[in-house]
Amino acid sequence: MGFAPGPGFMASKVFFLERRATSPRKSLQVRLEKLFDRAGFNEIIKKGDLAAVKLHFGERGLTTYIHPVFVRTIVDKLIHLGAKPFLTDTNTLYIEARHNAVEHLQTAILHGFTYATAGAPVIIADGLRGHSSRDVAVPGRHFRTVKIAQGILDADSMVVLSHVKGHIVTGMGGAIKNLSMGCSSRAGKHMMHACIKPEVIAEKCQGDAHCQKHCPSQCITIENNVAFIDEKLCIGCGECIAACPYDSIKIDWDNDGELLQEKMAEFALGAIQDKKDKCCFLNFLMDITPHCDCHSWSDSFIVPDIGILASTDPVAIDQASVDLINRQQGNVDSKLKGNYSPGEDKFVGVYPNCNYSVQLRYSEELGLGSRSYELIEL
Repeated sequence: MGFAPGPGFMASKVFFLERRATSPRKSLQVRLEKLFDRAGFNEIIKKGDLAAVKLHFGERGLTTYIHPVFVRTIVDKLIHLGAKPFLTDTNTLYIEARHNAVEHLQTAILHGFTYATAGAPVIIADGLRGHSSRDVAVPGRHFRTVKIAQGILDADSMVVLSHVKGHIVTGMGGAIKNLSMGCSSRAGKHMMHACIKPEVIAEKCQGDAHCQKHCPSQCITIENNVAFIDEKLCIGCGECIAACPYDSIKIDWDNDGELLQEKMAEFALGAIQDKKDKCCFLNFLMDITPHCDCHSWSDSFIVPDIGILASTDPVAIDQASVDLINRQQGNVDSKLKGNYSPGEDKFVGVYPNCNYSVQLRYSEELGLGSRSYELIEL
């Protein structure tokens, strides 16, 4: 199977490992090692490489980040190849437990990403306060340079581990989002989010200040039991949208969400510009939640666990992830509002006003990868 965008595009190979395990020799860890080799990653990572293992350590309160056992499997493969792996992520724009490197490291350790468990040190790629980055030139329509974390750029190679899930602004998040938001400095994240302008629907607002408590820029006040957002102070992080239990804060999906996705694609290109032939991508289609791993809770999965994908093409692996998710029966006991049947679009079923395909289309246009792929089942 595969997505065919038209003539002129080469189909990328995407390798698929299904979730089911029926014996010790067919455990996910054992087959993950085989997936690594079958995808050709053992030919990409070289002896002596400072190899970044890019992942998301999960916000405190979240339980659905990629399990450290799987990360250890990848780390062991890298060490066997003679590489020097390190686990890495970047600091957040919003003010929670991963806002600076100290608390970020504490969160990673709390979630099991210790040297003893994962087999590699944790290095926060953009430094103590998220300011360590360099400008990278990109041929974008929005940016000519993007700010990428120093630790990402200094790595010789990179293995990108992405937990595929929904996202309240971009519809879905996979490898492209992991490369863009996940590899940029805090200033870079602000560049991408600057287009987001949340608005309060006064008749829905209960004035309970949930949004105010989660706002990192203190731009929200409560006036006459209705929240008011000061656009001059707003940094566009979207935390207020996620925090409101009444859906009383909205964004302009057609303009804000699509513009953010295009900016993400340009940052993703910047993140691998100097190592296009030195990047490996693994997408984990398990615990597929409606929200990003930056949230401090894990909602019910929207479809059953599917498996793990591997590719050298971040666009192809995200397209294949979406296609496999859409083939599943949707979970009625979840945030999914429709599109439950196999073949129907699940992320649209969660966020009907968000066109997540923009990030795929524009990434392909930029030359980041191809939406056309050949799915190879192990």
